[in-house]
Amino acid sequence: MSTARGARARARVEVTAAIKDEARRQLAAEGAAKLSLRAVARELGMVSSALYRYFPSRDDLLTALIIDAYDSLGETAESAHAAVVGAGAGPRERWIAVCVAARRWALEHPHEYALIYGSPVPGYTAPEATIPAASRVGLLLIGIVRDAYQGKGVARPPLPADLKAEARRMAADIAPDLPPEVVTAGVAAWAQLYGLIGFELFGQFNRVVEDRERFFRHAVDQLAQGVGLVFPQPTGATGAAGSTGTVSATSATTSTGATSKNRGSGAPRGSGATAGA
Repeated sequence: MSTARGARARARVEVTAAIKDEARRQLAAEGAAKLSLRAVARELGMVSSALYRYFPSRDDLLTALIIDAYDSLGETAESAHAAVVGAGAGPRERWIAVCVAARRWALEHPHEYALIYGSPVPGYTAPEATIPAASRVGLLLIGIVRDAYQGKGVARPPLPADLKAEARRMAADIAPDLPPEVVTAGVAAWAQLYGLIGFELFGQFNRVVEDRERFFRHAVDQLAQGVGLVFPQPTGATGAAGSTGTVSATSATTSTGATSKNRGSGAPRGSGATAGA
């Protein structure tokens, strides 16, 4: 690459970053629904036509901000997970660490959290390009459950008979190597995790929950038990979830004569952005 081309590339990166930074300031001040390319250009001293060379529309800019937010959240969760794995944590402690990291990120980035898990932006539908970033935390949690299932096993959550067909469909789509009842409980836990964070962030816990960090840790430990991560006990935890039996990859092999082939995890469906964040 010539010196001139390299300088142009660096300049484009810098201008793109400046546009995003100003857009985030507008999100904090006005909300996503009022994001305006013209206002961003004005604050940066650019003409609108110049900004359109970077982001052809408001939706293109929103998509970039959504992907950045999901990636930042995912990186935070993955780093926290790697740290506890390095310290020898079991699946249940790993689950809690990921959830705690997601809450910490949300509290540090409330406006970006609102962009991806708050009210849908009128007139905006997120493209499929947002799915890989949006799936990072969900796939991390699925991986923790998978490790438990392939190790000591997981407690089999109860599943109503009338939900079995839907549970099998979800498992085939999301994690075909895991029992359907475990996948169903995992999807519910995934939604409840962001419900807990959203209630705290958007004020629903005001004058209800005071020691929110302890409350959150207890709640996500309950979610871990709900998906079958009942052992080993995390440090300081007590009690165990009720279950209808324990299942592992080994026991599944014994009972069926063959293990479920790991075909990989499908991206969790239903993230805020992919639903029209």
